[in-house]
Amino acid sequence: MKTSVKTCLFTAGLLLALGLQAQTLRWASQGDPQTMDPHSQNESMTNMMNGQVYETLTKRDRELGIGPGLATEWKQISPLQWRFKLRPNVKFHDGSPFTADDVVFSINRAKDLASMIRAYAMAVGTPKKVDALTVDFVLDKVDPVFLQHIDTLFIMSKSWSEAHKTTKPLNFKDKEETYAALHANGTGPYMLVSRQPGIKTVYKRNPAWWGKFEGNVQEIVYSPISNDATRLAALVSGEIDLVLDPAPRDIPRLRTTPGVRIIDGPENRLIFVGMDQFRDKLLYGNVPGDKNPFQDVRVRRALYQAIDTEAIRTKLMNGLSLPTGGLTPSSKGGYDDAQIEARLPYDMAAAKKLIAEAGYPNGFEVTMDCPNNRYINDEEVCMALASMWAQLKVKVKVNAQPRVITFPKLEKQDTSLYLYGWGGSITDAEIMMTPVLRNRAENGVGYNNFGGFKNDKADPLAAASSVEADAAKREQLIKSALREYKEAVNIIPLHRQMIPWGVRQNVNAVHRSDNWLEVAWVKIGN
Repeated sequence: MKTSVKTCLFTAGLLLALGLQAQTLRWASQGDPQTMDPHSQNESMTNMMNGQVYETLTKRDRELGIGPGLATEWKQISPLQWRFKLRPNVKFHDGSPFTADDVVFSINRAKDLASMIRAYAMAVGTPKKVDALTVDFVLDKVDPVFLQHIDTLFIMSKSWSEAHKTTKPLNFKDKEETYAALHANGTGPYMLVSRQPGIKTVYKRNPAWWGKFEGNVQEIVYSPISNDATRLAALVSGEIDLVLDPAPRDIPRLRTTPGVRIIDGPENRLIFVGMDQFRDKLLYGNVPGDKNPFQDVRVRRALYQAIDTEAIRTKLMNGLSLPTGGLTPSSKGGYDDAQIEARLPYDMAAAKKLIAEAGYPNGFEVTMDCPNNRYINDEEVCMALASMWAQLKVKVKVNAQPRVITFPKLEKQDTSLYLYGWGGSITDAEIMMTPVLRNRAENGVGYNNFGGFKNDKADPLAAASSVEADAAKREQLIKSALREYKEAVNIIPLHRQMIPWGVRQNVNAVHRSDNWLEVAWVKIGN
């Protein structure tokens, strides 16, 4: 039987179409990126999604080591000056050339008051153009983790930002909308095609990318699926290829489900409880005498010692959490010091005694703000805490909402009690101390200290560690600061997350400990 040319062409076209479909990565998570503006928010999911489009001067490898990115080389000319040589012939997605002007513009943009990465941008000093492909960074003080800070700062196109009136980051907490909220123009491996918040975000491969694709994904289709069971069903049915956050209770089932496998890994992320410690009266509570009980360290310690983190680990997290008393995303931040990492003992009797001594034998009422689509079992963790604290007669109303609502609320310090997490690719204590634990001050210092606490013993130690070049002296400063924060119970640490990814059998992805999905490394196929 003869086969017509028309049939052959049809078959070839069908095979091509199927091949391209196989190279579409369809993936899901419970939440959605907050904005496409790369300098507005500092939240891991948002950073990761934007990181497919925008790039930094440096680039992380599989082990989180720092290597060349948009810069090919750099050197420290003096303790207060760094020089970066930029990669030549790089184009933004709109075809415009990448130059030193874009670097200077982007670093200065990230220093804006609306930027949640302001503290990192301020730390790298003043960028100065030397020539079209050379930029110097002139610091006013030593930054012992300079390269770590540089690695957090995405580079935007100056001309594109000016053309679309987005020269400043959007003010997320005040619900500002700009062109950069739904559009993007980077230099990275993928180009933003469309953005439908809460529904779908689509990317396509950048054929002009300067880097090397190690995977074969041509298109990315991301869909937020808030319901755990729905995400699970979509993965099992093959409707999606990867789930970044399957529910811990579903992991045993997924390990034995045909066509699906689990990629396990720890995450550099601390989940903790924050408390309003600066107001004399709680915004959301009913307290005898109209006081703020969280200003009393005995109350904070009582809440801490009433938490059974082992029960949370085994019964709620299915073993996918590492309870800790440490105050950094990674134990490396505290130099793996056993004293710093140790938790206060779970002791309900001691907790009841402390809260009675503080003047609250009959407890009090308070509302707890809690995201319900950001961390593993976040709402369930809040409910578990409320149940444990009820034994102290502290009545907690859990206000669980999507992070797009909760996080702007926290940024305004419109809260009395909250669940929060902090982490990423940097294991050094600086990443936690300056934005989260320091006293609130200018230039982004303490910006994420939503409880507004002041620790005048720890703060100067933390500040000194940020500019100490001697490694041994810096280690002692960091340890001393962390011990002071721990003694004051300014936050209540819970655990570090373990992150299992659920993937289809034919998907190969690299699980980094910052829970970052680098799509350029993903391979789909048998």
